[in-house]
Amino acid sequence: MGFLPRNRVNSGRSVQLALAALVLNLGSCIAAAAQKTMLVEPPAPLLPATIGQLTRVAEGDVGDGLGSVDPSQAPIIKEDGLKRFAQSDYAPQGSKEARPQVNVAVYQFIDVSGAIGAYDALERPGMHPEKLGDKAAATSDELLIRSGKNVVVEHWKSGRSDSAAFNSELIQHLPRAAGNSGMPPLLPTLLPSKGLDTASIKYALGPASYQAIGGVVSPQAVGFQKSAEAVTARYKDGGLLTLVLYPTPQIADEFAHAIESSLGDPASFTLRREGPLVAIATGHWSAGGAQKIVDSVHLRTELSFDKPMPLEFHTEVQKTYTLLQSIAIFCALGALAAIVLGLFFGAGRAFIRVLQGKSAATEPEFLRIDLRSVGTHPWKDPQA
Repeated sequence: MGFLPRNRVNSGRSVQLALAALVLNLGSCIAAAAQKTMLVEPPAPLLPATIGQLTRVAEGDVGDGLGSVDPSQAPIIKEDGLKRFAQSDYAPQGSKEARPQVNVAVYQFIDVSGAIGAYDALERPGMHPEKLGDKAAATSDELLIRSGKNVVVEHWKSGRSDSAAFNSELIQHLPRAAGNSGMPPLLPTLLPSKGLDTASIKYALGPASYQAIGGVVSPQAVGFQKSAEAVTARYKDGGLLTLVLYPTPQIADEFAHAIESSLGDPASFTLRREGPLVAIATGHWSAGGAQKIVDSVHLRTELSFDKPMPLEFHTEVQKTYTLLQSIAIFCALGALAAIVLGLFFGAGRAFIRVLQGKSAATEPEFLRIDLRSVGTHPWKDPQA
């Protein structure tokens, strides 16, 4: 048996190591190239280049910051969860020197709750409702629109004759709310419906929004720093109902006492707590109206389970179902076979007896025991 020289063995191992290193380097290069060539598509701009007959004059303030938001509105927008912001002027197409016709600002929030809170805080008394988006209100030269998780503020400089077509196209362009971000808040649905002035419903997620909607309780006493949310509404009796929802009943109990202390005179309000929900009736109510309205507030506990069950669970359930189904089919077939065999053998035997001239239903030789011959056999005779 021959042997390879040592230098040839070493050279063979060197070649193998070199090939392995080359493969590893190629794999690293491919992975790095794949990472470098990964494309992340940026989100569509909140404001398109053209809307109807109007063209965007400039890009405006775009991004995640507050940009040139009105300083009085910045705290409201920030606490409601601003995600993106864009603002620009629009002028008629075909003329760069044309005077801007409208200034548009779009605020995109994390979810619908933030958009509702911002809209309710930005809506001012004297605005009349309009049929645009989910909700809209306007004056002669200003328009406020809420659509999904977006809030649009428009200032028209030369009348709003073309605003309907302009905003219909703009709303179609705005990002849609999907999944959990598209779910409206639960708290406004807890308001008792009897005597409710629906136009007066205002929702708030923070102290700035709560002050803007005219809350009567001190924002510090409400406890927005503990993730509280509040809604206010007026009723035909003339009073104001405030609902505050907290994460836990313990936090609700703590701030219920703080609210009572901040309101002062116990005769000026009626307060009731139910779990994590606190209801406060203030203002002028009819006799017993305040107590009746807070007693009619109930927290509906809704339990949902949207997490998919593990695959093993579905497999075991399917196995159990298949086993039970097989047992039931087997028992049914066995019972059917027993009935068929019973009818076959019973009817066949009766038919044969009829052919033999015997009775089909009785067999005397099998059903009768003849004891008359007992004494004829000595081994059966007791006196034998």
